Amino acid sequence: MNKHVYRKSIRAIQWMALLLVTVTPSMICGQVPVITHVDSLSLRSDTVTVVKAEQTGETGEAGESWEVDQRVAEVLDSLTNNLASNENTTIRKETTPFKPNPKTATIASAIFPGLGQIYNRQYWKLPIVYGGLMGCLYAITWNNKTYGDYKDAYYSIMLDAKADPQSEHPEAWSDRWQIFVPGNIDPATRLHDVNFHNNLKRGKDYFRRYRELSWIIMVAVWGITVADAYVDAQMFDFDVSPDLSFQVTPLFIPESFCHARSYGFTVCINF
Repeated sequence: MNKHVYRKSIRAIQWMALLLVTVTPSMICGQVPVITHVDSLSLRSDTVTVVKAEQTGETGEAGESWEVDQRVAEVLDSLTNNLASNENTTIRKETTPFKPNPKTATIASAIFPGLGQIYNRQYWKLPIVYGGLMGCLYAITWNNKTYGDYKDAYYSIMLDAKADPQSEHPEAWSDRWQIFVPGNIDPATRLHDVNFHNNLKRGKDYFRRYRELSWIIMVAVWGITVADAYVDAQMFDFDVSPDLSFQVTPLFIPESFCHARSYGFTVCINF
């Protein structure tokens, strides 16, 4: 290859490299880190020397070296620094603080008790919620069972008293009302006893009323949990500062046309 043509080719490549490194730094910054390997460039403080391996040409001369101007060196240094800084850059995810939605908390708590408290991250309230609901459920179950016993006993004794007016067939009597008769008393004495009939009827009405009251209390407790979930979500980020202060300062009001001179104290409470 002709030496003159060879130098022109090298100069063209240098100008293309200069244009490339001048335009592309702004495109590279902030993108995915790019690792560039430059095997034949040895960067120095003021110049970049391109070391060409020894080769034999028409002139038979040893390898040549070309100095690139200082501008190219500065651009390459800047590009190298940008690439190094991009490699060390870590992506930080900005997390927004948790803020529950009052509507979601209300619907969740209305669908299932305690779900709104879980959504609001108020886990310590779950034992209170389920303790109150389980207590109401136990009261409903117990009152309903006792009400059923009194109801069956009352209706059974009324049928037996009507079917056996003379108390002559105790084997045909129902056991549902006889369980309320004390063991030392003959059931025949209670078959037509009006007071005993009334006691069974009052017991039936009493436990039915408390069964219905237990249902009302359970619904009220459920409603309180829904309201609590809504209030917690609505006031989740309410600033409750523990910095409370109480200041008492003297007060002096000078005499004026409207009022006379006066002395006193001012009380300031911050909460």
